[in-house]
Amino acid sequence: MIQKLFLRRVAVLWVGLFMAVLYHNPAQAQDDVFTPEHIAKMSLVTSAAISPDGNHVAYTVSVQADPTVENTFNTTQLHVVSLSNGETRPFFTQSSVSAVTFRPNHGTITFLSRPSGSSSNALFEVAIDGGEAQKLFQFDRNILGYEWANDGNHIAFMAFEEMDRSVNDLPYQPQVFEEMLPNRRLFIQNVNVDGHTPHEIDIEGSVYKVAWSPNRDRLAVSAAPTPHIDDRYMFQRVHIVDYASKEVSHTLDNEGKIGQIVWSPDGTRIALRNGHDIHDPIDGRIMVVSANGGTPVNINPDFKGKYEQIRWTANNEITFLASEGVERSFGTIRPDGTRKSYRVNPGGPALMSFSLASNGAAAFVASTPQHPNEVYTLDRRSRNLERVTDTNPWLADLRLGEQRVVRYEARDGEFEIEGLLILPVDYVEGTAVPLITMVHGGPEAHYSNGWLTNYSMPGQFGAARGFATFYPNYRGSTGRGMEFIYSSQADLAGKEFDDVVDGVDYLIAAGIADADRIGVTGGSYGGYATAWMSTKYSERFAAGVMFVGISNNLSKWGTSDIPEELYLVHSRERMWESDEKWMDYLRRSPIYHVDNANTPLLIMHGAEDTRVHPGQSLELYRHLRVRRPEVPVRLVLYPNEGHGNARSTSRYDYNLRMIQWFETFLKGDGQMPDARISH
Repeated sequence: MIQKLFLRRVAVLWVGLFMAVLYHNPAQAQDDVFTPEHIAKMSLVTSAAISPDGNHVAYTVSVQADPTVENTFNTTQLHVVSLSNGETRPFFTQSSVSAVTFRPNHGTITFLSRPSGSSSNALFEVAIDGGEAQKLFQFDRNILGYEWANDGNHIAFMAFEEMDRSVNDLPYQPQVFEEMLPNRRLFIQNVNVDGHTPHEIDIEGSVYKVAWSPNRDRLAVSAAPTPHIDDRYMFQRVHIVDYASKEVSHTLDNEGKIGQIVWSPDGTRIALRNGHDIHDPIDGRIMVVSANGGTPVNINPDFKGKYEQIRWTANNEITFLASEGVERSFGTIRPDGTRKSYRVNPGGPALMSFSLASNGAAAFVASTPQHPNEVYTLDRRSRNLERVTDTNPWLADLRLGEQRVVRYEARDGEFEIEGLLILPVDYVEGTAVPLITMVHGGPEAHYSNGWLTNYSMPGQFGAARGFATFYPNYRGSTGRGMEFIYSSQADLAGKEFDDVVDGVDYLIAAGIADADRIGVTGGSYGGYATAWMSTKYSERFAAGVMFVGISNNLSKWGTSDIPEELYLVHSRERMWESDEKWMDYLRRSPIYHVDNANTPLLIMHGAEDTRVHPGQSLELYRHLRVRRPEVPVRLVLYPNEGHGNARSTSRYDYNLRMIQWFETFLKGDGQMPDARISH
């Protein structure tokens, strides 16, 4: 095995030298291609709200800190674009904003931000023609989210309950694990009355979503039994609260994951963007139910996609944004599931969210393969989307790799699998190039045909260095309907990961991917796939970069904060039900296959991760070091980061280490790179 690994590295080195002559690597000679520095300065539109009259769009832009100066979070700025003349203006940039919307009957913009020197955030208001933002309301704790009633005076908002979290009267406070956690409480406030004391609504558990009825006489409120993550994911129930009495009048018989609550305009029905049942991994179905209680009904169970956002726009019309495979669509459907029609057909920009004006005009956050999220608009009389912002104008000066949709048949013949492929800049058709396989997490997620480059996804900066990047939507991915997403349950690392390998084989057979230079990376469940490909399928992959990934399903179950979600929507069985099940979970763990490992593996993990404990990475690292000491392996931990890196420098460091690893083992000499990174 050692000889095999050595020969493969020698072959990779000679092929790399040959290809350096045959195939132009633009990053080595030109400055008009994508680099990690571009990723570090890239800004991103994160939300958009269109004014009721359809004349303006308020949108937020996430701006990164310079990673060479400070390791800190992005800031989110408020901007406004006039749709009459295309002028964009920054409205609030001195501190981060969230929850941007238009105040009903006022035409002003409201948002949450933390005033300088304050311990809690506040609700601010700013006129559409600009000026200084005025504070409307500040609670004694952070406002976690708010919803306007239609009168433009009342808000329903959420905040953590007050509680003493000390566990002793000593100068040192230990943490009592998963105890003494504050619930999220619901309050109602009239912001037009000075000195008004918020009304607290007595709902048992922890509140996550709230929606006012159209005539302000009721609220629909979702609450979980406890503030634990598992309960928030799986066990929220929707309660109807009477505004006058402040008491619960009905509780809906909903189950499973929940993403939205929307009222019909006449107030008689409620639509939930919800899971089909308790075993549905996502909140991507439209479920309709009477506002007086009952069991929600899936109005479109045969839909081969996922509903991403909904709004009830007329008594007999629900407007939706949906994923359909790798494409996005926008349209309407009746609340009984009939008369489905499109305003925007699948294809075109990847629509991420929408906002509607009173006249039917719409604003979207959307990306394309050529740029990350921007603001788009759609006139009510047109089906043509118009881009109205340009957040990263420097992108126009860069040459990008071509992005293609690929489709191939799974080896068992059950499904056609979709994916996306970014080719190297200036790719010559018929040239076999090094391939990075980018596996998404979840597995309840999917890649859309939009922008696919960030600090942990090689995409265009990989293309600039001569790599192709493959993004497979393997079975269990979203956007393909219920049969497809349920098909991976109770088969961890089985056919779902075979689908990934089948995609690699497809690209090799197509003459695009070099069979000797295949890499793999991914985070969370994608990190699990990376570890699996680097052990079980090691002979197929020449390099791996594993991020916040799973290596041991036995200890994963005992250390994750979502054990019930793992059971209900992934495994569908308890591992302790029999001795054979214990062994089956072990056999589906990368550590079980370490003796087969020849793939150089870079492992990276947030030190404070509660979803996938960093011990998962440590276990695989230790097994590789002890059982396969000749195989290059490195473990990098990021202090103060969790399930994914959120700060500027830790993201930049990750990005540099990832590309260094792939260049070393897919194109370079195969010698262990220095642990010290320089930019």
